Amino acid sequence: MPTFELTPAMMREIIMDHYSSPRHKLDPEGEGYESIHSSSVNCIDDITVFLKFDAEDKVADARWNGVACAISTASSDILCDLLEGKNKEEAFYLIDQYRKMIHEEPYDSSVLEEALAFMNTGRQAARIHCATIGWDAVEELLKGHTHER
Repeated sequence: MPTFELTPAMMREIIMDHYSSPRHKLDPEGEGYESIHSSSVNCIDDITVFLKFDAEDKVADARWNGVACAISTASSDILCDLLEGKNKEEAFYLIDQYRKMIHEEPYDSSVLEEALAFMNTGRQAARIHCATIGWDAVEELLKGHTHER
């Protein structure tokens, strides 16, 4: 858990900031991006996630684009913030901790930063898919990524 109390107002502010001004909602520029598409039958969410890896096989750039509700937009955008500079092992750990948080299991809050704004999402079952669509897509993309030298 965070060392300070993250209030519901603070969580809303983080989510609305990333919804109204997403930093990573962009199509890729140039070549070298891997992508995966994901959509939801229960919400408007229809997104594509893009990852670009550097020579050391770390995430050099993370982007997403598409149509998404406020929860999906903010969650995917925060995920992209957190992924940059991470290797696959660190990214999988991050995703695992986020999922544990969403499902109200013990988790390592030290790696989640602004993603902690979704700590109460598990109490709203209809919003879980919205909060995890980008995270699930990235996990699938990472599973298929192989480093080629």
